[in-house]
Amino acid sequence: MLPPFNLYTSKQAHGLQTEVLNIGRKLYERKTKKVYKLLDNPGRVLLLSKDQITAGNAARKNHLEGKATISIKITSCIFQLLEDVCIKTAFTKKYGETAFIASQYEIIPIEWVCQRIATGSFRKRNPGVKEGYKFYPPKGEMFFKDDANNDPQWSEEQLIAAKFCFAELVIDQTEVDIMSHAAQAIFEILEKCWLPQNCTLVHMNIEFGVDVTTKEIVLADVIDNHSWRLWPSGDWSQQKDKQSYRDLKEVTPEGLQMVKKNFEWVADRVQVVVLMGSTSDLGHCEKIKKACGNFGIPCELRVTSAHKGPDETLRIKAEYEGDGIPTLFVAVAGRSNGLGSVMSGNTAYPVIRCPPITPDWGVQDVWSSLRLPSGLGCSTILSPEVSAQFAAQIFGLNNHLVWAKLRASIVNT
Repeated sequence: MLPPFNLYTSKQAHGLQTEVLNIGRKLYERKTKKVYKLLDNPGRVLLLSKDQITAGNAARKNHLEGKATISIKITSCIFQLLEDVCIKTAFTKKYGETAFIASQYEIIPIEWVCQRIATGSFRKRNPGVKEGYKFYPPKGEMFFKDDANNDPQWSEEQLIAAKFCFAELVIDQTEVDIMSHAAQAIFEILEKCWLPQNCTLVHMNIEFGVDVTTKEIVLADVIDNHSWRLWPSGDWSQQKDKQSYRDLKEVTPEGLQMVKKNFEWVADRVQVVVLMGSTSDLGHCEKIKKACGNFGIPCELRVTSAHKGPDETLRIKAEYEGDGIPTLFVAVAGRSNGLGSVMSGNTAYPVIRCPPITPDWGVQDVWSSLRLPSGLGCSTILSPEVSAQFAAQIFGLNNHLVWAKLRASIVNT
């Protein structure tokens, strides 16, 4: 058993430090990390990164000062992003500069690989595929983690036939489907997040584990510059991933510094208006606001009547058109629903009508929303939650974080 010890945060220079953890025995050690049990946190472990970089199943291995700090920064940012969009991960929180706390899991010895562009080892295994060929959807493969046999490629049938059992969970077809769908979703989410940085995510490796407490499959291990191929401007010659280390003909101090700078480059880059006709519609509108919040979309509630106060309605519209922020209007009005039509006829922003349906006049209220004059393009959605989802789909076209939440919700559903 190890004695309690501290790991210091970036605030160390100011005399601040993280909490003291009571570290237990080392559960296992891999090429670039060590994992320890936490005695005062049942069901939690400490993953401690090492200043070591490897390639070719550790046939090439070097000490790289500062690499652990960079890897943990990248992993923490990526895992926190995935947690925020509701992908289940083992990550709990970053701890100091070179470690993070995670739920305890038993690793499944399968590396899932998602490939958007044919290159590297994929083309060596599939020489008939042209360099640069793009896969839609991304190509999925799996490899059994076995250094002695160079991580042989497996099929889903092999994985099921192995009858692995981790944390009392047998890996069967359902578990394979969960990992397969989750791996593709994680790749697509991170691919979308790299696009604003003008970076192409070429492929990435993903590992899963079984949470020993919940018995659920979770994204495990780490995601750092060992995990992917990343090409700025889609140009392989500018690669910023571990491939730059693999490609060194001879490992020199200058070469290692170049690799470290590439890792640092990556680490430095990871990081609705509802109009209601009256206050009686507030409960309906609150449901829309709550659902928007689940997608990370700010939502404001305003009261205005297109029939009784058309000037005020158009003034509110102009207020949002003038602030330069992409906006979508949701019109909530029963009876003669002119609110959505008036908004749609006077703005270039998208408008959704979401009337609150009552048992006595429901059918008439729906027809009041569906029958539009010519030249108007607003849609009608009866469910408050679905109207928020449709708004998220519109914003997700240009907002990768909203899109990521939508993509994750498909996997979770």
